[in-house]
Amino acid sequence: MQKNRIALIGGSGLEKLELQKNAEVFQIDTPYGKTSSPIFKSVFPNWEVYFLSRHGLKHEHSPTHVNNRANVWALKHLGCTKIIATTAVGSLRDEIKPGDLVFPDQFIDFTRFRNNTFFDNFESGEPKHVSMADPFDADISLKLGQICKDLKFDYHPKGTILTIEGPRFSTRAESKMFRVWGADLINMSTAPEAMLANELEIPYTAIAMSTDYDCWKTDIEAVSMEAVFAVFKANAQKIILLLETYFKN
Repeated sequence: MQKNRIALIGGSGLEKLELQKNAEVFQIDTPYGKTSSPIFKSVFPNWEVYFLSRHGLKHEHSPTHVNNRANVWALKHLGCTKIIATTAVGSLRDEIKPGDLVFPDQFIDFTRFRNNTFFDNFESGEPKHVSMADPFDADISLKLGQICKDLKFDYHPKGTILTIEGPRFSTRAESKMFRVWGADLINMSTAPEAMLANELEIPYTAIAMSTDYDCWKTDIEAVSMEAVFAVFKANAQKIILLLETYFKN
C-alpha cells in the first residue's frame, strides 16, 4: 500500500536533519530551475517524508534568492499532498516568548522582489486568481498543536506572520508599524512559500519558532543573526521531536 507523502521544508537552523541519513536523494529538474537543495526521502510507518532545505544545506541562499517556485513545484511533482515548513521568527507580541512555537493562520506579504506566483501570464485565456483568505491548513496545525500540548511545549495555536524582503532586519519604526498592522510574527520566508503552495492546492502549515523580539522593544537588545541562531539551536530539539511524533502517527 502506498504511503501518504508529506513535504518538510527546513528553514534557518534546520538545514539538516537526522532523517536525511540513509535517505533516497532526488535532484528534480523543474520549469523554474534548480531547487534550493536536493530532496531527501525518508520512510515512516504511515508517511513518506520529503525533506528540502529552504536556504540550501550550507545556508547559501538569501531569502530573496530562494527559488520557491522550483521548491514547491518539485514537491508537488513528487506527489506530496501536504507541506510542513519550519521557520525562525521574530515576536511582535510580549506573550510570544523566545523559544515558543506558533502555528500561523494568516500572513501579510511585505516582500518586493520574489517570484511568488505560478501564474505570471494569462496566455491560456483563463485568468488565475487564487483565493488566499485562509492560507494555512487548520487541520495540520491543530494536530501539531495537540502534540505540543501533550509534550508540554509552550505554543500558540494561531497568529499573523508578516514576511519582509530581507536580508536586513527591520528598523524600529517598521517593527512598531507592523505591530499596528496586526502582525504577531515577522520573518523573511513564509508568505511567498504559502502563496505558491496554495496555487498548487497543497495544504501548507508553518511551524514558527520565536527567537527574538525583533526591535520594537527598547528595553532589550535588538535582534541579531547570532541571537537568532543561538535561540534556535537551543530549542531546535522541540521542533524535531514535534515532527518525529507527527510522522509516527
